[in-house]
Amino acid sequence: MRSLTCSAIALSLMAGSASAHNGHSKDDDQKTGIESPVDNAKVEAFDIVFTHAHTNGNIVTFHMTTNGIAGSETPEPVGELGGAPAYAYVWPTSLDPSTVGFDEGAGILALAAAVHPDFDDTPLFDENRDGDASNDGQTWHSHWVVLSPTEACGPGAFAVKDIPEGTQPNLPATWPGLPILLDSPGFTPLFEGPEVKINVAFPLGLDVSDMSYDGVTAALRVNANIHSPLFCVTDVFDIASGDLSLPGRLNQDGTRAER
Repeated sequence: MRSLTCSAIALSLMAGSASAHNGHSKDDDQKTGIESPVDNAKVEAFDIVFTHAHTNGNIVTFHMTTNGIAGSETPEPVGELGGAPAYAYVWPTSLDPSTVGFDEGAGILALAAAVHPDFDDTPLFDENRDGDASNDGQTWHSHWVVLSPTEACGPGAFAVKDIPEGTQPNLPATWPGLPILLDSPGFTPLFEGPEVKINVAFPLGLDVSDMSYDGVTAALRVNANIHSPLFCVTDVFDIASGDLSLPGRLNQDGTRAER
């Protein structure tokens, strides 16, 4: 009964939100987005049923709709950084990492909404608004991450790419200081029932219209010894496309931000 109810809510929100996107129709979003079948064997909050993205000038809004209540599941803390778990809603993209300040060709650039109660990696932002910018890991927040296949995390596994000691790669201004290719840009994840979305601002004049994307829900974990590989993907709950083929395309509003 719960699965049927959550599915109905998800479909209702998909229809309502699509019609409100600056004139975008549900049909437009469904043509450019990724529909995924409900799987009642999966945790509902991580069971993806629809993923899409649309533009409004230089703003791209990334959406993911689940079969449950998005953001309702958070990992149990372990009390220290070593072995600390994280949950994430992830949009892998075809954008080059240099688009947001990393080195060109560094890996797969992905946007993520993440939560990890054992550590804070957004030192510039106070997400829970308690006057302390260093204790917000338990609050959902956004990252750009560069992912790469990392066999040390397991066969076929991915990790947030490490920064080798002694190297000086290009990094975004809001890089939080961890030795991995991870940025904390401060875009707030917005949750409403089964949906999570993030509004992302790109530089004026930058053309991202050819971007493709996918949707993933996943668990990650910090290496217990706090060394390379530092942050491994340990469990993939769901992949919108089923095969990480990045079939999603931007639903464009017809406007182009001018420099």
